[in-house]
Amino acid sequence: MASAANCVLYFSSNTNYLTVSELKNHSLPASFVSRPPNNNTLGKRSRYSVRLLSSTTGINPRAAAPSATAVENDGSFPDTDMVPTPKVIIDQDSDPDATVVEITFGDRLGALLDTMNALKSLGLNVTKANVYLDSSGKHNKFCITKASTGRKVEEPELLEAIRLTIINNLLEFHPESSSQLAMGATFGAEPPKETVDVDIATRIRVHDDGPDRSLLYVETADHPGLLVELVKTITDINVAVESGEFDTEGLLAKAKFHVSYKGKALIKPLQQVLANSLRYYLRRPTTEEASF
Repeated sequence: MASAANCVLYFSSNTNYLTVSELKNHSLPASFVSRPPNNNTLGKRSRYSVRLLSSTTGINPRAAAPSATAVENDGSFPDTDMVPTPKVIIDQDSDPDATVVEITFGDRLGALLDTMNALKSLGLNVTKANVYLDSSGKHNKFCITKASTGRKVEEPELLEAIRLTIINNLLEFHPESSSQLAMGATFGAEPPKETVDVDIATRIRVHDDGPDRSLLYVETADHPGLLVELVKTITDINVAVESGEFDTEGLLAKAKFHVSYKGKALIKPLQQVLANSLRYYLRRPTTEEASF
């Protein structure tokens, strides 16, 4: 279990808004913005907005063209109409020194060399930890650290960049995954056949996890930038995010965060405030007020 010292998230001051369609040419930041929201714009902010700062690290919605040596697909999956559910897990808890990433897409994934190279282009060291098989398919695990420090990734924007890079490569090398991923609607070959009702899908729970921290569970419809938005919403009410796990399972996102308030577990009233803030953010209409 990663300690709070290793997993604390750092923040800075200036922010701007970036829509999903602008992700292609925008560079990703090194720190997250923690600033009280402007009450005049809170109701207008689109669910598909991502708050990002500028830096020298970038991410494209489409992965780079496959190299001659890269193998994303080993060609071993059976000829079937049943497309498995893609899963991407970003784990900040299991290793105190590295961010652990796990990718599953049935038994269709190959060596993932292009995915590893794409992650390295974000300024990361990527080590393939292990591969194991179970009834859900082949699980590919990586250990990731920042090349500049040798430490695990702590910035929410960079964690989201890791997630989007992996999903981008899934869409590029496995276009059949497009109908199973929320990003397939924007960047994939085929949009999802079904949509997720965010009001029905959203589930939020908070409970104590010892005297010094609480455990927050969030399940909701996935969209690009969600990890950053969740952390921003949590820290806007002065709740600290210490560590956690963020899972993308098809059209859904499932997050688990260890949180605290002034080094202690959240009292019941603050747990309710946190849950209400997240519900308001995730379920609010996306229509701009100015359109009326």
